[in-house]
Amino acid sequence: MNKIFSLIILFLLPAAIVSGQNDPKAISVLDKFSLKASSAPSVSMKFLFVRNDQVQKSIDTVAGSVVLSKDSYRLDLPDNIIWYNGMTSWSFLPAEDEVTVSEPDRKDNSFESRPSMIFNMYKDGYKCRLLEEKNDSYLIDLYPTDIKNEIIRVRLLIAKPSLDLKSFEYKMRDGVVITLTVNEYSIARTPAAGFFEFDPSKHRGVEIIDMR
Repeated sequence: MNKIFSLIILFLLPAAIVSGQNDPKAISVLDKFSLKASSAPSVSMKFLFVRNDQVQKSIDTVAGSVVLSKDSYRLDLPDNIIWYNGMTSWSFLPAEDEVTVSEPDRKDNSFESRPSMIFNMYKDGYKCRLLEEKNDSYLIDLYPTDIKNEIIRVRLLIAKPSLDLKSFEYKMRDGVVITLTVNEYSIARTPAAGFFEFDPSKHRGVEIIDMR
């Protein structure tokens, strides 16, 4: 698992476990967004991921795509492809021509083992506020109820009336701001059988590192 993938996974992790008070308007929008995404055959996104370290004055940028379906996903980055079928994960590094096979702990409430949780993370551990409503979008801020949390704020931009995700941003206490801008968003795709699994026949000669 490379550095950028690790950052993206960290970006998608839920941050707290205590529920807080919420803006009813924000919750209404998030409930509709969550229901639409969770009930779709899949959610596909092409994105630009930016990690801006304002203390170190450094910026990491990477473009990628992800397809989510319930608790399965495929994440494509320039130097890493990850498949997860709900039980087994395959991490393929084309430059090294190797794939690492593992089985994430299903009891671990994280994106790696339960990717569907990203559409419901707002329900626990955050206070939600509808910051701005325009003709074409909703801007919603989420604040962790745990004051010791390393995250200060999560900001989501959701399209109106389609309820497509346009962007979301994490602002961290250490001066890092992580932004994921969604360039393409679709819930119409029905993934073919085997889409979330590594196919050895398409990568003959690859070294398989089985960590199960």
